[in-house]
Amino acid sequence: MEASTSFKQDLLLREYGRNVQDLVNYICKVEDRSERTRLAQLLINLMAKLNPQLRDTLDYQQKLWNHLYVMSGSTLEVDAPYKLSAMEYLNDKPQRMDYSLVTPRFKHYGTNVEKLIQKATELEDEKEREGAIISIGKLMKTLYRSYNKESITDEIILNDIKSISRGKLNMDLAFIESNNLFESNIGGRPQQDNQRNQQQQNRGGSNDNRNRKNTNNRSQSNNQRNK
Repeated sequence: MEASTSFKQDLLLREYGRNVQDLVNYICKVEDRSERTRLAQLLINLMAKLNPQLRDTLDYQQKLWNHLYVMSGSTLEVDAPYKLSAMEYLNDKPQRMDYSLVTPRFKHYGTNVEKLIQKATELEDEKEREGAIISIGKLMKTLYRSYNKESITDEIILNDIKSISRGKLNMDLAFIESNNLFESNIGGRPQQDNQRNQQQQNRGGSNDNRNRKNTNNRSQSNNQRNK
């Protein structure tokens, strides 16, 4: 019977460990009540350091005393600042979590994108609305690629923005495509590609100049030799 009780206590309060349980067992054997109370208070201070997350809860000191009482097998007799109860802890149930019942229309974008689009529809300044469309379009394109691992066109992104905003947000598609407005610089890929292309062009130009210079030098040498 004692082994079964010890097992249940260890299972319920395993966050404090075996050493704390041994200290509780020792305190319970101390005959002097005042000494038991003093040692219990010291142990409460130690338990507070071992379980710091309790500080964020209401009446965490009382919870610590109840934890101590539970580990004593409900036999601890001390002058505690609170009424000790094991049932409050044993009957304690986790708080019910509220799950969102709202399902986004486009799962690969998520609800946050829909909230951003809703905020963008409330903008009155036309330039701010266009800036919001561009920023949201970049984000949506990045999220789509991460979710589907496939390419997506600016037209699809723009149509999704119009659909989610119920036609309140729109831009000229040709202007977006010609300026790559929906291309995100996250990861630096578009920018790196542009820099690489520019370097290749510069390298090609340097090679052309070098070839042209060599050709001119050969021509001059031939002319001098003929003379």
